[in-house]
Amino acid sequence: MSDAAAEKPEVDQRTVRRAVIASAMGNATEWYDYGVFTSGAIATSIGTVFFPGEGNAVLKSLALVAVGFVVRPFGGAFFGPLGDKLGRQKVLAITILLMSGCTFLVGCLPTYAGPYSIGIAAPVAVLLLRLIQGFSTGGEYGGAATFIAEYAPTKRRGFFGSFLEMGTLAGYVLGNVVVLAVTLSLSHEQVEAWGWRIPFFVALPLGLIGLYLRSKLEDTPEFRRLEATGKKPEKAPLRETLTRNWRMILNLIGIVLLLNIADYMLLTTMPTYFTDTLKINDNTSTLIIIGVELVQMAIILPLGALSDRIGRKPLLLTAAIGFAVLSWPSIKLMQSGSILWLVVGFLIVAVLLVFMLAVIGSTFPAMFPTRVRYGSFAIGYNVSTSIFGGTCGVIVTALIKSTGNADWPAYYLIIAALIAIVPILKIPETSQVPIEQIDTADTGGSLVGAKR
Repeated sequence: MSDAAAEKPEVDQRTVRRAVIASAMGNATEWYDYGVFTSGAIATSIGTVFFPGEGNAVLKSLALVAVGFVVRPFGGAFFGPLGDKLGRQKVLAITILLMSGCTFLVGCLPTYAGPYSIGIAAPVAVLLLRLIQGFSTGGEYGGAATFIAEYAPTKRRGFFGSFLEMGTLAGYVLGNVVVLAVTLSLSHEQVEAWGWRIPFFVALPLGLIGLYLRSKLEDTPEFRRLEATGKKPEKAPLRETLTRNWRMILNLIGIVLLLNIADYMLLTTMPTYFTDTLKINDNTSTLIIIGVELVQMAIILPLGALSDRIGRKPLLLTAAIGFAVLSWPSIKLMQSGSILWLVVGFLIVAVLLVFMLAVIGSTFPAMFPTRVRYGSFAIGYNVSTSIFGGTCGVIVTALIKSTGNADWPAYYLIIAALIAIVPILKIPETSQVPIEQIDTADTGGSLVGAKR
């Protein structure tokens, strides 16, 4: 180990746990927003109150979610290199406040028509908030994953990294639980009139809790080591990020393609697939999704710990091959007309997704050196998310409606899985490599200290 690596500040386990929770809170806040926006009842209300007129209200709401993804790569390109220059903690404080604030403000907006309405300004305002939210989210995930990876001890990086996606599942479950509570407590007319606002208000306290936790932490030991050795970039290193790490960024994009198509398919498209295509009651659909996500939460941490022993790539390959083989049978089970078989089919693809979710928080940051880690991760992740993940719900729903073929979720997953197998095989295994030893060579994008 080099002298520079030896100077890495020591961190006690209590501080590591606090850093992990603070990072996961941002993901929980982000996915709470998606959970609210894509739930059947609230999605219908949003599409109706902001975009009245002819057309499918749910599809309008999904399009509103998708539009935020357009600016995510710009947010990643802005906040990522900035986090490499200024530090992870400062940038993450900004992103969580912007994310939660924008979600909260959606609940405050006047609507297109009715009392206190503002006409065409209403959809313009909600669109603007979604764009700001998407821009800030572009800087959140890469920074949060980097924050955990740079705090976690090498031999437990997989375990601690899996808490990041535990935050995803917890936030999404909370969003669905709040929506379910609102729809069970209020009449349909009350939800349409004002009840749809309640879930959006909850986002602000979530964000403020995350902001408080992050403000009480120092920056990561690895970033402080870089500062102490004088290797921290003086300017946001966007050019260096792209020119020296483009091969590994392409690998990241290929893996994230499957990750986010599966993620957004299951967590944001399936609620409307169940209600619109399979004609399942909104509340029944929400209960099924909550139940399956609780199963995901129960197994994600053990899988993260398993990756510390056997490596990240075996779990990633299991997921990719599983999606390629089992997506179509799973969709057919969901279409069987039986609630029991629907749950079984949904659970199969949900478990495959957890095999990816459990290791990405430890895999992706370890693909890049400290100096450009935040930026490289944020750019690659958000480009792929914007193109493939954020558009997933709109494209799949539109394909089903235009072709009458309800199997499109399976086709989409199979294609993504076959593509992702290639970069998964190409990336190095870094499960036992200290984060401070990871470096990207000028040629080939190989990682020093890693094994294949």
